[in-house]
Amino acid sequence: MRRALISVYDKTNIVEFAKGLSELGFDLISTGGTYRRLKQAGLSVMSVEEVTGFPEILDGRVKTLHPRLFAGILAKDTPEHMSVISGMDIPRIDLVCCNLYPFEATVTRQGAAHEEIVEEIDIGGPSMLRAAAKNYRSVLVVVKPERYQQVLSALRSPEGPGEEFRLALAHEAFAHTAAYDALIENYFAHLAGRHVLEFPEDIVFRYKLAYPLRYGENPHQKAAFYRDILEMSGIPAARVLQGKQLSYNNIADLDAAVNIVSEFDVPCAAAIKHATPCGVGVADDLIDAYTRAYTSDPVAIFGGIVAFNRQVDAALAGELVSIFLEVVAAPGYTKEALQILSSKKDLRVLAIEPLPLTSDYRLKRVRGGLLVQSVDSTDRDFTYEVVTNRAPSAPEIRDLSFAWRVVKHTRSNAIVLAKDGMTVGIGSGQVSRIAAARIAIAQAGERAKGAVMASDAFFPFPDVVEAASKAGVTAIVQPGGSRKDDHSVSAADASGMAMIFTGKRHFLH
Repeated sequence: MRRALISVYDKTNIVEFAKGLSELGFDLISTGGTYRRLKQAGLSVMSVEEVTGFPEILDGRVKTLHPRLFAGILAKDTPEHMSVISGMDIPRIDLVCCNLYPFEATVTRQGAAHEEIVEEIDIGGPSMLRAAAKNYRSVLVVVKPERYQQVLSALRSPEGPGEEFRLALAHEAFAHTAAYDALIENYFAHLAGRHVLEFPEDIVFRYKLAYPLRYGENPHQKAAFYRDILEMSGIPAARVLQGKQLSYNNIADLDAAVNIVSEFDVPCAAAIKHATPCGVGVADDLIDAYTRAYTSDPVAIFGGIVAFNRQVDAALAGELVSIFLEVVAAPGYTKEALQILSSKKDLRVLAIEPLPLTSDYRLKRVRGGLLVQSVDSTDRDFTYEVVTNRAPSAPEIRDLSFAWRVVKHTRSNAIVLAKDGMTVGIGSGQVSRIAAARIAIAQAGERAKGAVMASDAFFPFPDVVEAASKAGVTAIVQPGGSRKDDHSVSAADASGMAMIFTGKRHFLH
């Protein structure tokens, strides 16, 4: 005699599955709502209480946690184990079909109370699944309704379910319970105020598939996008108002763009190519900010991504459709703006809020390991030390503060030149600081005159200061901390430049 224990929260197609099992000669054992559903469908089914001889207690908290059930699940198909359970009149269980309380749906529902969330932590379900998956050679374990027909087909076949199929089902069960427990751990970590940067011995992250991607960075690479279930901001929270699905590179670039505009309280526009800013602008109104970002590099912005930290209106939308862009992202759009943007059918238009500047973590996968670090946050107050004879003027300070925030989001080695609230030259991803400076200066051309410079790290030599002075740069912001800081300061003093140290480096690799 074969027996199936069925206890599911998601009852999709469960009656049809149970009927199929019954037709194959399985005796059915079930609990609570599943038991009632199967009874209503006219199926012959035993309650768990009939098997255990123990009533459901504590508002359902204890119903399946019983040795008569778990011995029946864990007994291996060996003479020794069969003799033990037979001698104790314990029914062997050959199939466990179970999925769990809706913890994920509850914890992510806005307004859910802590007590309600805790009550959705399943205890008996994960225990049964783990027991069945451990004993997969003797017990079929089923967690996904999509598997029901495959399981029935395997049971109907002359050879029965094979080792490979049993292993696949066991893996799904362990994946199901692992993901379930990971989300519970993440939730309690948030409650306890524990940040990942306490670097516990074991780190658990729970991400859920948002959607598969057509390909990765290149067409021959497979890719998918996963979301942090407990993080209610960022790209997973964005609303796609127009255009086809985001690509792998779109998502990476969009994250970089939104991170930049989130730095500023004033209207800001950021254009991104290959996860690096090619133009950033701030102004009193958004269209001026965009004009500055576009003017920074009208060639590189082509085919790029543009993000804003204010609502897009019709006038700005008209400017955006005049060039080829992959993605436009902003907190909102006027009705007229959306109508104008809809003229570009392939343009992806997203509504996404600026990111909160809260403590967070950054992950980088390396072969065989994972690097974890805190976010490179910037204080709202721009603090610095004047190290040259001349202090920067008020307009220079505004541009230095702006450039300092932009260089933080530029790949190292990084140099940013800025003037009047816009970037005029960006050198990024170079293996020497002077190379990055030369690129930024060359890109700026005549606009370097009267501009300021930001460097993501200190100057080991005075060569960058000398190049900046020759190009007409009037002020520099950098972290300081080099053994030869005095050489750079002396070079700045010799040319009448102002230089300030922030004491904070902004490497980005």
